[in-house]
Amino acid sequence: MKICSWIATLTFIALPATSFAQAPKDTAAFRDLYKELVEINTTQSAGDCTIAARAMAAHLRKAGLPDGDIRIVVPPGHPKRGNLVAILHGTGGAKPLLLLAHIDVVEARREDWTRDPFKLFEENGFFYARGAADDKAMAAIFTDLLVRYKQEGYRPKRDIKLALTCGEETPDDYDGARYLVEQERALIDAEFAINENGSGVLGKDGKKLAITMQAGQKVQQHFQLEAAGPGGNSSGPPRDTPINALAEALGKIAAFDFPLNISASSRAYLEGMSKIETGEIAGLMQAMLSGAPSPAAAARLKELDPRVNAMLRTTCAAVRVNGGEADSALPRRATAMLDCHMIPGETIADTEKTLQRAVANPKVAMTRVGDPGLPSPPPPIGEKILAPARQVAAKMWPGVPLIPYQVNGADDGRFLTPAGIPTYGLSGLFREPGGDGSHGLNERILVKSLYDGRDFLYAVVKLYAEAP
Repeated sequence: MKICSWIATLTFIALPATSFAQAPKDTAAFRDLYKELVEINTTQSAGDCTIAARAMAAHLRKAGLPDGDIRIVVPPGHPKRGNLVAILHGTGGAKPLLLLAHIDVVEARREDWTRDPFKLFEENGFFYARGAADDKAMAAIFTDLLVRYKQEGYRPKRDIKLALTCGEETPDDYDGARYLVEQERALIDAEFAINENGSGVLGKDGKKLAITMQAGQKVQQHFQLEAAGPGGNSSGPPRDTPINALAEALGKIAAFDFPLNISASSRAYLEGMSKIETGEIAGLMQAMLSGAPSPAAAARLKELDPRVNAMLRTTCAAVRVNGGEADSALPRRATAMLDCHMIPGETIADTEKTLQRAVANPKVAMTRVGDPGLPSPPPPIGEKILAPARQVAAKMWPGVPLIPYQVNGADDGRFLTPAGIPTYGLSGLFREPGGDGSHGLNERILVKSLYDGRDFLYAVVKLYAEAP
């Protein structure tokens, strides 16, 4: 599949005179809404997204949205995996805009956390809770936006749609965004969507360095490796056993690098961040932008920053290994699971063939596991998307650049973009350089970051809603 380049001739777009300064500063009501959403358990094991969706729908009704503009979509067979879809009607001057966020969260055990993960705690400038950042911050902000717009009597040119979905964290079971695309497309149909995975970049000193906009993502696919043998007594072992064969295969994969394949969004990221980074990292980023980066430079970048390396090539990592049946017997079977993330434009079949060549052992079988990753070409991006975000960012954080990038993982945009709803990650939520605990312990978000992101999106969404 050919990667669509979004770098094209850009035209100036006159933007309406909407200012972030117009945003109300009433954080109390927003904090209550955010707290309510965070404290509803929406894990797959014990949670209920339908309750959370109904709770947010109640806020929209209280603000004045009519029942006919609010839908709770509960898929058959998944009574606790409900989704909320709502619409703020515009004048019809442009196609709709969709605000997308997921309300399900990953698992969290109380005994592992310092605090109850399903209670919102505010301490030392942070909000702590499961979902405080991923992704109930965005879900609460987007719900709050529709509440405030409705209360203001705001009538945009384009309809503003809201979709709070369930299942993003556990898509093998069910994914709400995919369900809405395939079964309820009319409810979410839009010219483009704003989603998670764009954030602010903070330096170690807390200085704001950049705002990122997600404009592309990898495709995920799992592969199982399997080696088999006759087994037998382990007192006189041959060299060629299933565990040995599997270990050799995993060693080859660990030492193997997929070729560099720098997408347009990754190139934009390297160009932008190379002006912010200093020292060796900045030089290596510049080297990646040359026509033929040296293998030595690529290897050094991988060593210093594996995250950036993963933006520039397909990666596969062993995530599970199993083998053997007894402590005094040769194994009859050994398996390993690979988690692969493919650069846009590289197919699952291409990746499978490359892995087979790297392993080079016909005794190690390779099988695709799980649903096939959907091809996800990067969405087109130009001034229509970039200019509104840059305009608001320049007012709120002068001198902080907006930089597109490609996310190494995958989010619900992988279902919408291929279906004709280009999806971009943008939040204005600045995050710590060491991570915010998402998917891990003691998840947190800076209090000021949450409130600033709320104001940022309030203004940016208005600009998008008014643009022709």
